[in-house]
Amino acid sequence: MTSAKTPEIALSVIMPSLNEEDNVGRAIANSLEAFDEFSISGEVVCVNDGSTDGTARIAEEWQKRDPRVKVVTHAKPMGIGASFWDGVDHAQGWSVVMLPGDNENDPAEIFRYHHLMDSVDVVIPFVFNKQVRSLFRNGLSFAYRFIINTSFLVYFNYTNGTVIYRRAALEGLEFRSSGFFFQTDILIRLVKRGYLFAEVPYRLDLRKDGVSKAVSFPSLVQVTRGYLRLVRDVYLDSDARQNTYTGDSVTHKRRLSVRRGGKS
Repeated sequence: MTSAKTPEIALSVIMPSLNEEDNVGRAIANSLEAFDEFSISGEVVCVNDGSTDGTARIAEEWQKRDPRVKVVTHAKPMGIGASFWDGVDHAQGWSVVMLPGDNENDPAEIFRYHHLMDSVDVVIPFVFNKQVRSLFRNGLSFAYRFIINTSFLVYFNYTNGTVIYRRAALEGLEFRSSGFFFQTDILIRLVKRGYLFAEVPYRLDLRKDGVSKAVSFPSLVQVTRGYLRLVRDVYLDSDARQNTYTGDSVTHKRRLSVRRGGKS
């Protein structure tokens, strides 16, 4: 008797969660609903990053309730970047996206662009309803974006959002940033290697409960260290500037097609 083939998982949501008992359940539910809405075969990899509240219990209840939910637990907090990479290592989808357990992001806003992964290896959202954030937060974001774009000769509208990556492209990176700078670090490294990407508009929701951990002195220290490491690698490491991409990436296939004068 021939066993049924396991369906391919198209998208893995990596959900770092630190003390998000008031939000993580809704974040998981919203992701599952968005999978259904857009007919995407997906999974949620909830990474409980050493929470001391009920985050783990709520996530594990969802794991028992729905086979599309997987829980990874850290004994102590390791940081959002480390949680993301741990989630990637446990993911089964050929593409991945980071959606924090704070439920600030509407999964449908990024899932609607998943079809673009047929043409690129990275889909980068930028917030178009900036009024939901304070003037200070928007000013900080503008300064951060200016520094990154100027330093690395790129022109991103936003680098810390719910980016969709082809998992194979991530697995080709030698360095893994563990702090708040990890998204920018990944994007710069992939773009400098020549990966094709698309930027798309994205609506951000107001945070429902709790306080964001992104704007704090420890996160600023992490970002500064990550930035200096990236500057060193990009400008002193020749491998970081070479067009090197995985063979099963869209970028590789399209560039081969261009060389052959055909269509992908």
